[in-house]
Amino acid sequence: MDLQAQRTPLQAPMSQEAEQALLGAILLEPKAFLSVASFLKAEDFFIKRHEYIWNALSRLQERNDAIDYVTLPRELQDMGLLDEVGGQAYLTSLVNNTPTAIHVEVYGEMVARTSTRRKMLGAADSIRQFALDEELPIDKVIDEAEQALFAVSNNQMKREFVPIEAAASEYYDELERLLEIGVGSIGMPTGFNDLDGLLGGFQKSDLIVFAGRPGMGKTSWMLSVALNVARLDRRVAIFTMEMGVEQMVQRLISMETGIGIQQLRTARISAREHTRLTEAIGRISNLPLFIDDTPSISPVEMRTKCRRLQHEYGLDIVMVDYMQLMSAGRAYENNRVQEISYISRSLKELARELNVTVLSTAQLSRAVEQRQDKRPQLSDLRESGTIEQDADAVLFLYRDEVYNPDTTEFPNQADVLLSKHRHGPTGAVQLYFEKSYTRFKDVRKVNLNLADISNLD
Repeated sequence: MDLQAQRTPLQAPMSQEAEQALLGAILLEPKAFLSVASFLKAEDFFIKRHEYIWNALSRLQERNDAIDYVTLPRELQDMGLLDEVGGQAYLTSLVNNTPTAIHVEVYGEMVARTSTRRKMLGAADSIRQFALDEELPIDKVIDEAEQALFAVSNNQMKREFVPIEAAASEYYDELERLLEIGVGSIGMPTGFNDLDGLLGGFQKSDLIVFAGRPGMGKTSWMLSVALNVARLDRRVAIFTMEMGVEQMVQRLISMETGIGIQQLRTARISAREHTRLTEAIGRISNLPLFIDDTPSISPVEMRTKCRRLQHEYGLDIVMVDYMQLMSAGRAYENNRVQEISYISRSLKELARELNVTVLSTAQLSRAVEQRQDKRPQLSDLRESGTIEQDADAVLFLYRDEVYNPDTTEFPNQADVLLSKHRHGPTGAVQLYFEKSYTRFKDVRKVNLNLADISNLD
């Protein structure tokens, strides 16, 4: 029987020839070690004595010692493993059976692939055990299963140094593309020019929090942004916990057609409006919008759905309405502050993992109502200070008309306050809010209609 001690069943994927050729190539050309050490580890070797040899090579490299026929056997001897690997004779056979060191990276990739397959089999065994454990809640089972699988995929992700020449060239090409199409921001445009000028657009891997008191129009603003970015062929996932899919579609149609929400609810529309409605539904149907209305969705379930959506269709931005309606499960049921902290942190992790923008609306505490100046501030974020910490940008929506309904000065004005911006300046912009259609527009793009006094739903 061979001297190796095997960690996995005999039928596990492996390539003895690739492992031997890899080690032989390194002995032929010691500099080749660094080219494969960036993605290979000792545990990637199936045959135990090959793992021992790799560990000895790593120790020599760490000390900056030469790798040759003298130092390697001596290192293995010091480790008490020379006889275990087959002695000097086995090391010599590795060299004699390796035709060239030129293909060392090819051999390394072969070893890495078989290692990944074995890890996937191990993850499958773990998932089976989780699924058979009746005492584990099902959301915990799903979470553990996902972690087992993604631990394997994360090991496959290799980040290399990027020369500044390549990075600068890529940046310049992107900037030229944006200048050509007339977009004045590096990130994903929101559709509101002044806000894009201040925010720089939505950036990948950023968590954007859009907060306000009830009735301000947070959902309407989010849907306005959703339509704007979807028209640019950006793929949008919307998680709504406050409204059903039908209500969300109704709002989108109202925004698109200019037919009031109340008219759509009661189906009191003219023949001309019906034509506009039919055309609008056709346009909306072709937009890359995906809506999920699962109540009290957990971060784990949301992450699973987003991964699947990204794999099947691609994904650019995730919208959540709203953060405090999510559930973190029983582990946090007695501590709401910790629960919101976990949810906030999970949304930021989702943005980084999928390299997409995550935009979440959030409720503000009632402390706003107790001040003379009702404009929100960062301390008003409800139930958790970690929302401010996790977010890359925090925006607040304020409409003076909500508190002063009889105001005659800019009754349709909405202020978006950028109070935290990790990548740039803060400030405020003004938008125009059409209450009948619950949609926002740039102020300079509309003719103000001060007679529009329909109620915000």
